[in-house]
Amino acid sequence: MVKRVFITLFLAVFSAMVGIGIIIPLLPLYAQNLGATGIWLGIIFSGFSISRSIFMPIIGRLSDKKGRKIFICIGLFGYTLVSMIYIHADKAYELAVIRFLQGLFAAMIIPIAMAYIGEISPVKKEGTFIGAFSVSLFAGFGVGPLMGGVLKDHFGMNAAFYAMGGLSLIAFALVLLFLPELHLYKKQWGNPRASYRMMLDNKIIKGITAFRLTNSVGRGMVATFLPIFAHQYLRLSGSEIGLLISANILLTSFLQAPFGRLADKVSRNKLVVVGGGMASLAISLIPYTSDFAHLLVLNMAMGIAGAVSLPAATALAVEEGRNMGMGAVMGAFDMAMSLGLAGGPLLGGLLMDFMGIDYIFLFGGFAGFVATGLFVWFVKF
Repeated sequence: MVKRVFITLFLAVFSAMVGIGIIIPLLPLYAQNLGATGIWLGIIFSGFSISRSIFMPIIGRLSDKKGRKIFICIGLFGYTLVSMIYIHADKAYELAVIRFLQGLFAAMIIPIAMAYIGEISPVKKEGTFIGAFSVSLFAGFGVGPLMGGVLKDHFGMNAAFYAMGGLSLIAFALVLLFLPELHLYKKQWGNPRASYRMMLDNKIIKGITAFRLTNSVGRGMVATFLPIFAHQYLRLSGSEIGLLISANILLTSFLQAPFGRLADKVSRNKLVVVGGGMASLAISLIPYTSDFAHLLVLNMAMGIAGAVSLPAATALAVEEGRNMGMGAVMGAFDMAMSLGLAGGPLLGGLLMDFMGIDYIFLFGGFAGFVATGLFVWFVKF
């Protein structure tokens, strides 16, 4: 039964993430075509993460009481509907509203699926299970941008939105038909025993949420403005931009499993620090690139860094989730990321409008170094 749960969630999340990844390199360009300035780009991208931040703690708690499957199904079906709405947007503020709605449905998918995987993970093997499952996230999200760039170049922007909707519908069908509700949230942990105040008194949770929050500010800036930097300043095509983003995420995907196993054998804290520092340095160097090859190398470095730090940080969250409610802890962990991804694009939009696009990446790298320092400060290892 555990194998069936793992395979079903793996395939469903992979399909959904391919669909989501398809529009990542295209959405900034799509928004600019609708007249979005730098700050409007920030609002559009932040709306998704703000919505996730609002709803994830609520949905995480509810899933600890009511079960996981219903929320994953609603989220995936909602993604299918939202994909079709994108096509009809003709103003920047309409895109912002659509992204906010998409964030609500996203809050029901990944953190709840991760809580499900956390529940079936054997003790002391959290890194191995999380690393193996995270391949579905990053492989799907990595294939998507390359596919999206090719679809745009050959069939137009709307083809990307249709593809996202179709893949989300496939993921919904997989979960609805094949995912069992194991009720492990009742058998092993029951109702959450820890309040959010108690959770934030825990040094590990403080460390990983501070790292996740601040590190995501920099990554949010890169995700939003790298396609614009590559298109306007380096004159790259949609396919080349998609390849850049795919190289980053696919490397993270391919290395999730081995670094997940490593996180079960060596210090998880040290892996978080090493990965955080590598990513921050790579982001800081983006303004100094002059061609596709240089930018590709930096994106690959960011991909390796993500593989080093993420399985370790997530395994730390799973360990604490066994005591405080898996849905609640994973929701808080993912909420920290969403808050960072919300603040990053907004701050990046202001920097772009008033100082220039180079300062976005310089500040993003600085934020990553601060994140790593905060983790060390709170965990004190």
